[in-house]
Amino acid sequence: MGGVVVWDIDVAKRFEQAKGRFDLMVRFQSQSLRLVLFGPSGAGKSQTLKIIAALTRPDRGRVSLAGEVVFDDRIGINLAAQDRRLAYVFQDYALFPHLTVRQNIAFGLRLGWRNPPRDIANEAVDRWIKAFGLEPVERRYPEQLAGGQRQRTALARALVAQPRALLLDEPFAALDRNLRQRLRNELSDLQQRLGIPVLLITHDEEDVSHFAEEVVHLEDGRVVDLTAACTMVATRGSSVPDKHEY
Repeated sequence: MGGVVVWDIDVAKRFEQAKGRFDLMVRFQSQSLRLVLFGPSGAGKSQTLKIIAALTRPDRGRVSLAGEVVFDDRIGINLAAQDRRLAYVFQDYALFPHLTVRQNIAFGLRLGWRNPPRDIANEAVDRWIKAFGLEPVERRYPEQLAGGQRQRTALARALVAQPRALLLDEPFAALDRNLRQRLRNELSDLQQRLGIPVLLITHDEEDVSHFAEEVVHLEDGRVVDLTAACTMVATRGSSVPDKHEY
């Protein structure tokens, strides 16, 4: 990495919830291209990811990505989501049910306000369909796809616009064990080929052991540890139990 700080996050946000107040105060720096936010559901992982992606505005703080400040309340910087050039893959993949695989991927290019046509011809779309082996299903709709095919479609849509980094919200949580293992390997291989920074959130230690270089451990809206993945896995027991996610 040559000393480049990829992730420089120092943010605070108060959430008023039906069950009470939740204060998020997260601060960490990392040079890792494979960073994992780890902790129980309700720790603030998803909200931290949304702040980085500009889907939620923090009350105060600073977000810098590979040396570029994208949010700083002190000097009035707050780049819009599209200007941060980040790809965000939601846990449920958020595919458009009325668009085919090809159309969903093309939508990531934001070529206009209309939906891409079914027969859209685009070199970048073709390249990612081939890269993820989606040729046999490119004219199918999301409801006709298996879980792994839906995830590959979501990843292709996220990557087609050449983002600076990839943000993944619990990408394996809804998959069965065998498919989780296969897609972890695919994601690891993909990151190595592209060299793109990836920030993944999870409460599953298997995700950490298979993917992470470095781990930010969150509990109750705070960073309690920042360590190499191998260190955390060696010193902890079973996965953190699941609770309600904020």
